[in-house]
Amino acid sequence: MGDIAKGVLGGGWALVVGWILPTALNLAVFLFTVAPSLHRPPFLERLLPTGQAALPLLVAAILLGLVLNALQTPLYRFLEGYALWPTAAYERGCRKQRARRRRTADRLALAASASPIRRALLSEKLSRYPADDTQVAPTRLGNAIRRFEEYGYDRYRLDTQVLWNELTSAAPDWTRRQIDTARTNVDFFVALLYGHLAVAVTAFAALAASDADHMVLIATGVSLSALIPLWYHASVAATDEWAAAVRAMVNLGRKPLAEALGLVLPKDLHDERTMWHLVTRMSRRPYAPAARDAFAPYRAGPTDPPTPTA
Repeated sequence: MGDIAKGVLGGGWALVVGWILPTALNLAVFLFTVAPSLHRPPFLERLLPTGQAALPLLVAAILLGLVLNALQTPLYRFLEGYALWPTAAYERGCRKQRARRRRTADRLALAASASPIRRALLSEKLSRYPADDTQVAPTRLGNAIRRFEEYGYDRYRLDTQVLWNELTSAAPDWTRRQIDTARTNVDFFVALLYGHLAVAVTAFAALAASDADHMVLIATGVSLSALIPLWYHASVAATDEWAAAVRAMVNLGRKPLAEALGLVLPKDLHDERTMWHLVTRMSRRPYAPAARDAFAPYRAGPTDPPTPTA
């Protein structure tokens, strides 16, 4: 029972809260507002008898939640502006986000006499952009995620996109749990957003039915469409905790990662950045003989054998 509880409170809990729960909410809205206006085949009438929709709803929520969880990478990539975006739209979005970033930075610089709360809000908005202007993405969610994707490389030349599995394996357990918990909040709003979009489109499409309840369908479609920007803003704000968790893992996991790779973390920050640059490059490229001399200053010596006792 203890192992089961750990599994539920670990990755299983993130799956339930992040994907299955919002899917169940969207299915419930669909069932009570859109489904009555749709023509249902006879076999669905047998599977979904009146007053007994709880079990089919639960099963459908679990199955669809698992599907969304499996598709989370393309779902995120579209909202980040990387997938299915025409080149012109991508470049226009990047220009718009760079301009917004500059305006926020200018407003923060001019807010020296403003209240601390005002400066904190502007600083929070600015912190949701990557440090490097060339890393700016075409959407706010893309930038909010990109800021911690490039954090390790910007500070230490440790590319977390390349060394993610190694870093999460070597970092303390509690940092990994923090990341999973923080990401669950973003997953929840992303799943809710996509679900609202699907139900709203279905509601508007159902208006073509002859016996449809037009008032309910219009109210449902308009309400859900109005909530989509709210969930998008919430997903962007929820990345703050995710970014803090990744930052903690990079800062605290560098030394265990270096030791796990058989390296010694240099005392000088410049040397450390050089070392992580070499590790990242070696992970991405085929081995070259020059790597032997390049890694020599950072390689840990062999451990002394234990001294036998009498």
